[in-house]
Amino acid sequence: MKHFLRMFVQVCLYFYCKCLWRCLKFVVRKLTGRCELQRICYNIKPGASRTMKIETSLRGSKNKLLQTSVSVHPDAIEKTIDDIMELKKINPDINPQLGVSLQACLLQIVGYRNLVAEVEKLRREPYDSENPQHEEMLLKLWKCLKPDCPLEARISKQWCEIGFQGDDPKTDFRGMGLLGLYNLLYFAERDAAVAQQVLSDSLQPKYSQFSKAEWEKKRFDKAIGYSFAIVGINITDLAYNLLVSGALKTHFYNVAPEAPTLSHFQQTFCYLMHEFHKFWIEEDPLDIMEFNRVREKFHKRILKQLQNPDMALCPHFAASESLINM
Repeated sequence: MKHFLRMFVQVCLYFYCKCLWRCLKFVVRKLTGRCELQRICYNIKPGASRTMKIETSLRGSKNKLLQTSVSVHPDAIEKTIDDIMELKKINPDINPQLGVSLQACLLQIVGYRNLVAEVEKLRREPYDSENPQHEEMLLKLWKCLKPDCPLEARISKQWCEIGFQGDDPKTDFRGMGLLGLYNLLYFAERDAAVAQQVLSDSLQPKYSQFSKAEWEKKRFDKAIGYSFAIVGINITDLAYNLLVSGALKTHFYNVAPEAPTLSHFQQTFCYLMHEFHKFWIEEDPLDIMEFNRVREKFHKRILKQLQNPDMALCPHFAASESLINM
């Protein structure tokens, strides 16, 4: 009975607040002479704060045109803006900036949705060793990370040197599909020096007083301690979940003036990979068995940063210089 009453009160409160909010919007419109979309665009600076409020307003509208405007094809955005202006009885000649602002917001909103679909498609595509393009990307990854050390054979224990688990990396891509390979290769190509340094650090002894012979004996419990490629695939999973959950909207809406692209996602991966490496060293785990604990703590820190509407994940390396001051 108590549960029923609690549910009843919550339902009543929901409808009361919804009706009250619509009445309040009506009153404010009459007093200011501006609709909600105008008030958002005129009172809030460009970036995540504005775009997320526009998105919430459009999704929460009773009007079908406004509801569906967040999922139109990019080529239809301009016409959609014209339809919205007509619906709201806004003269574009008197309010020219409104159309420009709404178009920028819709490009970001629709672009984010399309980016999720593109990333999901890559994640679902399995690595195929019979596909020449897949094989070419994998071999290029080796060359970027180990430029002075030729790969002796396609199936080789050498793959463990860059952090794969066995002699054939294709089995390690099962969880994230081609997305994991795309991200690792992007990092290795676009910021080779940093990627090679992170790889080198991940293989080094934790305490410098060990000789190479001692290190070979103790490497399983005295390493900075993780497999570069496997962690890269794991951080790809972290970036993917941040994207799908919508947490990365804050970042992308602040750094992408129009539609966020796959390159923006890959730059974000590079940033997360670099930051996780520093975080792992700061946490000073006893061994690789603490990986999940450290990863979860890192994940929570990134989520907390992204709760700030002005947040843009600031890069510290060349691969993401284009994210600054956009």
